[in-house]
Amino acid sequence: MSAVNDTKFKSSVFLLTGIPGQEDVQNLWISLPFCLMYVISILGNSVILFMIKTDPSLHEPMYIFLSMLGFTDLGLSVATIPTILGTFLFNSREISFDACFSQLFFIQSLQCIESSVLLLMAFDRFIAISNPLRYVSILTLARIAKMGLVCVLRGVAVILPLPLLLKRFQYCRANVLSHAYCLHMEVMTMACADITINNIYGLIITVLIVGLDSLLIFLSYVMIIKTVLSITCHKEFLRALNTCVSHLCAVLLFYMPEFSLTLIHRFGKGSSPLLQIVLGYVYLMVPPLINPIVYSVKSKHLRSRIIRVFVK
Repeated sequence: MSAVNDTKFKSSVFLLTGIPGQEDVQNLWISLPFCLMYVISILGNSVILFMIKTDPSLHEPMYIFLSMLGFTDLGLSVATIPTILGTFLFNSREISFDACFSQLFFIQSLQCIESSVLLLMAFDRFIAISNPLRYVSILTLARIAKMGLVCVLRGVAVILPLPLLLKRFQYCRANVLSHAYCLHMEVMTMACADITINNIYGLIITVLIVGLDSLLIFLSYVMIIKTVLSITCHKEFLRALNTCVSHLCAVLLFYMPEFSLTLIHRFGKGSSPLLQIVLGYVYLMVPPLINPIVYSVKSKHLRSRIIRVFVK
């Protein structure tokens, strides 16, 4: 009898969910802002990448790191567009197991790469402020390329086991996800098996990637502040601080929602489901949307190049 029941409830797809309880309004009032966010994210990051590639004066370490961040944010937008807009615009809720595992791999590996890039950008700001005379000689193009390659390999190597671990399981429950995209933390709870290994590995990733990177970024800023406080010239003091504002905004936009979501998933069992869902969308969609805007506004050099192109 149990074998019959297992066969009856066994499914080959996951069902995506927009915002539970808002189905009547999500097709119009929610899908349009989502479309607008994606358009701004893709255009903003594409413009920054185009400007950095075509303008030789922007071929400096800071802007090369910014282009890495732009590529990552662009990848995140592309990875989530099919399911999020498909769910909200066309009510296309079904996603196959393989497509779901592929999406969670790309989303979470790109998130891991972005964390690494933000760490490199903190290192870049520290070198620029503490040792400006050797800045260019330390951060050569060859060295930056190796750093970028390490970031990509680290993200792929760390995240690749997640979909492989998930493919081992049988999924015989309702398989209804609470978001319009797939993440390991939620998909693994749909398995009809012992998920201890997945849970432990997911926690290790969180500690080693999010925890370690954010700690190193914090230490970088401690050293930056120590260096800045030793500057006697008030103008140079403000200039040094101003160069860090954009990166600090990007760090807060990336880590704050992720920390909050991780804590709620693991320890906030009594928290509002709507809060988790909203944080889940903020976690994925806001950094690619805001990062190009912040950097365009705060970087005078980049802003002037963009204005010059569009004013012609």
